[in-house]
Amino acid sequence: MKIIVVFSFFLFLVGCKTETTTTKNPVVFHKTHEPKKSDAPFSDAVQVGDLFFLSGQIGMDHSVRKLVDGGIVPETKQTLENIKSVLEQHDLQLKDVVKCTVILADIEDFSAFNKVYKTYFPQKPARTTFAAKGLAVGAKIEIECIAVRN
Repeated sequence: MKIIVVFSFFLFLVGCKTETTTTKNPVVFHKTHEPKKSDAPFSDAVQVGDLFFLSGQIGMDHSVRKLVDGGIVPETKQTLENIKSVLEQHDLQLKDVVKCTVILADIEDFSAFNKVYKTYFPQKPARTTFAAKGLAVGAKIEIECIAVRN
């Protein structure tokens, strides 16, 4: 009797159709909107479905390809404006950012950076902040983000 029940259960399972559909999202490596960065060995944004992974931005004024003067506060503002510019190229806004990784050259700049950051991200995306010994071109801050198109 046991064998009949087990065999019947097996036939039931085999007879049940389970359909799983997997939709693959293509990976799109978007070209930069900054002509002077066209030879850079990275993409400003990589898209997978509705997720956009933005490369790190620093406080560089792209019109002259130099860091803005004045320290952490103006560099933070320029960095966030650069992020905003990349997002706008993909019809996104700062409110679409869900995660930021912030790298400071000096952890002592945390408070000053945070005051500026809060004005750009009132929705409070998830964030990781740490300090590193050195950043590209002597920058005081670099921020990378993940945004989602809703």
